[in-house]
Amino acid sequence: MWALTGEGMFSILEKETGQWIGRIGPLHPYGWPGREVGWSLHRDATGKGYAVEAAAATMDYAFEVLGWEDVIHCIAAENLPSAAVATRLGSRNRGPGVLPEPLQDIAIDLWGQTRDEWAINLTRLKG
Repeated sequence: MWALTGEGMFSILEKETGQWIGRIGPLHPYGWPGREVGWSLHRDATGKGYAVEAAAATMDYAFEVLGWEDVIHCIAAENLPSAAVATRLGSRNRGPGVLPEPLQDIAIDLWGQTRDEWAINLTRLKG
């Protein structure tokens, strides 16, 4: 994906140990409901701020390098930790979304924000 579109997943490494703790990235697979910054962390790494830190850097990359105007996060309704990350980033729940086959039966909510909203939310995050 990187060579073709400049998007794909980054590894998230824990700074102190260098241990791999998850992945995050800007992606837009065929049939996806929008351009997504998505993440997945190992359970032992949740609740420590890693997802918010990595997502903020990836949001910057998506808007500034890739030139995206809007970013979504496809989050299962029961995934409260990811919803909390999206909220901390300043994204809003835009309602139910539909993924392409064969994932169409997975119930998700679409969270997201625009480039202009991110500029405001990034200032708040850094504050």
